Amino acid sequence: MSRLVYGLQPVREAVRVHGDALERVVVEQGGSPKIQAVGRFAEGRGVRVETAPRAELDRRTGGGRHQGVVAVAPDLRIRGVDQLEIEPTSIVVALDGIMDPQNFGAIVRSAVALGATGIVWPEHSSAPLSPAMFRASAGAIEHATLCRVSSLPEALRSLADRGVTVIALDAQGPTTLGAVDLRGPVAIVIGAEDKGARKPVLRACQHIARLPMAGPIGSLNASVAGALALYEVLRQRQVPA
Repeated sequence: MSRLVYGLQPVREAVRVHGDALERVVVEQGGSPKIQAVGRFAEGRGVRVETAPRAELDRRTGGGRHQGVVAVAPDLRIRGVDQLEIEPTSIVVALDGIMDPQNFGAIVRSAVALGATGIVWPEHSSAPLSPAMFRASAGAIEHATLCRVSSLPEALRSLADRGVTVIALDAQGPTTLGAVDLRGPVAIVIGAEDKGARKPVLRACQHIARLPMAGPIGSLNASVAGALALYEVLRQRQVPA
C-alpha cells in the first residue's frame, strides 16, 4: 500500500527517510527553484521524478496545499505499544481525542523535535493519518515511532507496568508539571482542547498536572501545551542532580 505526501518540507523529509522506496515524486512543470531543488534531491536519492502541470497536482491532492510537490510514499509503520523500547530516557507522547489534523501534526512535530521516543493514540476519537496531518507535521511524521492502540487506558497501564511515569496534562490538575519528577521514563498525555483527557484515561495516569499560567487565559492549544510539557521534561533532565 502507499500514501500521498505533499508540500515542500513533507516531501523532502519523505525522500530523506525513505529514499528510493518512494514510488515517485511529482513536481510542478516550470516550478520555482525550491520546487526544482526538491526534484533534484529526490533524483539524487534514486527516486523517480516526474513533472506535471499545477492543475494535475491540484487534482491529485484534491485541492490540497501541495506547494508544487507531491510524493507517493510507503505506508507508515504502526507498532504496538509493547514494541516500544523503554529506556531511562524514554519520552512517550499519548494523545486522547485530538481530532484536528493540524493539532495532531503539530504535536508530532514537537514530539520528534524534542526527542519523544514514541507517539501513542487510540484507533477511535482521533484525527486520521492523512496528507493534511503529514503536512502539519512538516515531515516529522516520517521520523516518528507511531503506536495506534485499541484502548489508550490499557496502553498507559502497560507503560506504567514497565516503569514509565504516566502524567496527564489538565488545566485543573492538582499540581504543576514542574513539581513532578520527569527525569526517568515518562509518558505525557495530551487530551482534547475542549474536554481534556477522558476519565478512564485519567484513571490510568499516576499524575494529573497543569502547566503554570500567569496571564488571564486559562488554557492553551493542545499542540502548544504538548510542546511546553516536553520542554519541561528536557529542562529537568539538564539540571544537575
